[in-house]
Order: sequence, then structure tokens, then C-alpha cells
Amino acid sequence: MNVRTVTLLSVLIAMQIVLSRFLSIHTWNTKIGFSFVPVVVAAMLFGALEAGVVAAFGDIIGAMMFPVGAYFPGFTLTAFFHGIVYAMLLKKKASTGRIILAVLIVQIAGSLFLNTYWISVLYGSPYWPLFFTRIYQTFVMSFVQIAVILVLNHNVIPRLKNVI
Repeated sequence: MNVRTVTLLSVLIAMQIVLSRFLSIHTWNTKIGFSFVPVVVAAMLFGALEAGVVAAFGDIIGAMMFPVGAYFPGFTLTAFFHGIVYAMLLKKKASTGRIILAVLIVQIAGSLFLNTYWISVLYGSPYWPLFFTRIYQTFVMSFVQIAVILVLNHNVIPRLKNVI
């Protein structure tokens, strides 16, 4: 890893923090926003470890600097998982099918199942009622993420690859 890569990853972490903490809608059990964009960019440009680091460091630093509720390491693990999944499916070939698959895995396995579990543990809420209230968020964010990643893949990533 060279200085340029570290610098670009740092910028992506900063973007992830801003998008997550200031440009997202938060409630105690849901979050709707675009903080996935820097993680996806890191995944498509650099790979799994880098995308996981952007997601995890963005979560840790954001939680320390701008807390929204209590910090819980389970959310950091889920964020790292999101970066890994995006990179595994989108680094080499980001076809529409792979984009849809990546988003569905991230949203269903990560956001719906894992994050619901973490919220249940953190707040002592029953898992299944919480799970059912989070289905709507998962549904909405799946469509948002697919649309945004398709735009990134066709318009932004090719330009960034030429610059990097």
C-alpha cells in the first residue's frame, strides 16, 4: 500500500463518516442514508480488505467523534462484513446481477439479520418484533443501493480508475 492509496482510503473514511453521521436519517432501530457509497467505491477500486477497513474505521471514528447512541462493536463487525461482500462481488466484474446479489447479501444478512441482532442485544428488545419492523428499511435501502451502485458503476468508477 502506498501513500496515495492510504490518502484515498482516508478520504473515503471521512466521506463515510460525513454521510453516516450528518446526512442520514437515524432512529433507535433504523438508519437510512448513503454511507455505503464510500465503502462501495473502496470495494470496486481497491478490494476486500480496504473496503472493510473503510467501513470499520468509518464506524469506529464516527461513533467516537459523533455518537448516535452507544458504541457497540457488533455494528463495526457488520460494517466490515459489508465491505468484504461488496468487494468480493464487485471488484472484478460489477455486472447488474452481481450488484443486485451484493446488495441483497449486505441488506439481508448484514443489515436485517446481524444489525437487528445487535440492536436486540444492545437494547434488550425482543429479536423477532424488531426484525419485522426493520424489513421496510431493508426493502427501501435495497432499491436505493442498487440504483446508486449502478450509477456509480457506469459513471463514476470508470473515471476514478483513470485517475488512480
